[in-house]
Amino acid sequence: MSSKLLKTMVISLSTVAVLGIIALILVLNMGEQPQAEGKRSIDDIIETSYETEEITTDLKDNRFVRIQFRIVTDSKGAHEELQKRDFQLQNVLIKELATMEVSEFKSGLDKLEASLKTKLNDLLTEGKVADVYTIKKVLQ
Repeated sequence: MSSKLLKTMVISLSTVAVLGIIALILVLNMGEQPQAEGKRSIDDIIETSYETEEITTDLKDNRFVRIQFRIVTDSKGAHEELQKRDFQLQNVLIKELATMEVSEFKSGLDKLEASLKTKLNDLLTEGKVADVYTIKKVLQ
């Protein structure tokens, strides 16, 4: 082989290799752009959230409450597991509400939501509860 042909082949192969590496880097970096940490799209939040049934139970001082929550999980797997654990979720809610008095209930919804989040995270094996929102509440 002549040296001119050899040089042309080496340059061609090197060029193809460099272009291939550049294309690979672009494909990997131009894929799905990660969102800023902690910022999820509303569609993602809705897709991974679970709305409880409306629950009516009594408080510690024999008053009744009707309440409903939307529980946002961090993944589809956690959402599916939470749906399957609905009976345990209701149990946790009833137990938490049974220890509250009217004054705590009126002013302590943040505390109740945080407590539910912690207890539900203890139950889940796949994913976590990201947020708990109270979406309906009636005190009777």
